Amino acid sequence: MKQMPMIEKFMSTLPYTTSPQTTIDQAIKVMKEHHIRHLPVEDSGHLVGVVTDGDINLAASFSHVESLLIDDVMTRKPYTIPPHTPIDHVVLTMAEHKYGCAIVKQDNGKIVGIFTANDALRVLGEILQGNFKPLEH
Repeated sequence: MKQMPMIEKFMSTLPYTTSPQTTIDQAIKVMKEHHIRHLPVEDSGHLVGVVTDGDINLAASFSHVESLLIDDVMTRKPYTIPPHTPIDHVVLTMAEHKYGCAIVKQDNGKIVGIFTANDALRVLGEILQGNFKPLEH
């Protein structure tokens, strides 16, 4: 049986993070500036959640986002994986549970990467075209 490549070959390294006390407006600015849709949320160096543009848009439909903090809208207990997780396991789990991303953490809890549904689509497209290459780090 062929061994699958590990997620660390495909993830975006050192993702931008935010804190639970960040305002929604500040998070929106970071997301727009860096063209991202997911922000892991850390509190005192520990992952406590993830906030997505979808979380923010949903909150905005019910409330004025200016009065909200990340803590009010983040998803707690995000999907996390170690860097040595096989990519097939990650993408199948993401699809099964409808996760938009996987936060990649070392055993010591340090966030080292993020793998999003868009990353999975890029990999699939490259495989279909016969141009598949892991991200260079």
